[in-house]
Amino acid sequence: MPVDPYIVLLVGTVGLAALFPAHGTGATVASGASTAAIAFLFFLYGARLSTREALDGLRHWRLHVTVLACTFVVFPVLGLAARVTVPVLLTQPLYQGLLFLTLVPSTIQSSIAFTSIARGNVPAAICAGSFSSLVGIVVTPLLAAGLLGNSGGGFSADSLVKIVLQLLVPFLAGQVLRRWIGAFITRHKKVLGLVDRGSILLVVYTAFSEGMIQGIWHQVSPARLGALLVVEAAVLAVMLVGTWYGGRALGFGREDRIAIQFAGSKKSLASGLPMASVLFGAHASLAVLPLMLFHQMQLMVCAVIAKRRAHDPAVDADAADRSAGAEGGGATGPDRSAGVEGGGATGTEAGGAAGAEERGTAGPRAGGTEKSAAHLVQGQPQNRVLR
Repeated sequence: MPVDPYIVLLVGTVGLAALFPAHGTGATVASGASTAAIAFLFFLYGARLSTREALDGLRHWRLHVTVLACTFVVFPVLGLAARVTVPVLLTQPLYQGLLFLTLVPSTIQSSIAFTSIARGNVPAAICAGSFSSLVGIVVTPLLAAGLLGNSGGGFSADSLVKIVLQLLVPFLAGQVLRRWIGAFITRHKKVLGLVDRGSILLVVYTAFSEGMIQGIWHQVSPARLGALLVVEAAVLAVMLVGTWYGGRALGFGREDRIAIQFAGSKKSLASGLPMASVLFGAHASLAVLPLMLFHQMQLMVCAVIAKRRAHDPAVDADAADRSAGAEGGGATGPDRSAGVEGGGATGTEAGGAAGAEERGTAGPRAGGTEKSAAHLVQGQPQNRVLR
């Protein structure tokens, strides 16, 4: 089973906050730095996202609407249904974190990676993940306001103002300035990826420090954590099964169903952590715990599924037909293009897919994933895709 190295860093940051929490002047400095880091993160998100290319991807609008419905309708419904686990399995704060988990956008990089490995529709996965992230900046706070209300650990109308100032305004600024700084960001993708991940670690350290100072962790026991994992596993299983068979019921082909399954069943750690910090304040530590656990779980499970999808009998039969056609001299251009796409997922790529999560949506591994996805897309010139 793959273990995301970034999760190891996150766990280490939590341990650091438990042993050496920031307090007094240090807490004030850490809080200010965390606020600035969140704003900078979303500025970079806006600068990376090409709205024009995203709009070009709307040709496959049925697939994108399906993924958005899974992310912002079906997931929240499951989160509301999990209310029955309180207080038998989950405490109220853990349940609020679980419900928040169901409201955040989908991932980008890991959706691309797993779709590529499983020989699915990579351009659709790229567009679907990007649409989800874009929509989530507005929809996630609104859903949190409606479903969590004042019970969300201090969530109020002031939180919406913070969302606008710390998330939406920097994002829009990045979009406006993309014309001038887009090339610079592309050239320094790896360095900015490190900035992304470092910023999120700072957010986690600040949130868990506040939780330690307020004694929030006394509310969590190993039994409760185990129960949380069970509930999250059930939610993930329902989404994986529902996206796969639901896609078939809606008439999507195999490649589209793969993109729907991987883009519609995941949640973004990179977007969720900063949002939770803004929405929950001092209670953010318990709010992000379910998301951190779900993140690792989804990577491990989806890595296994993607490898098996890559070796489906139907896929192997198609590959054999293409090979036979090529030997007989009858392979056409489209057939050869399909063959390139089918061969894009390697075992090495499968091993690194879990690490290709959207850690700030950029970074060394994410860059490699984008290159792989771009390679696969070359055979489909009719779709303009974004990273």
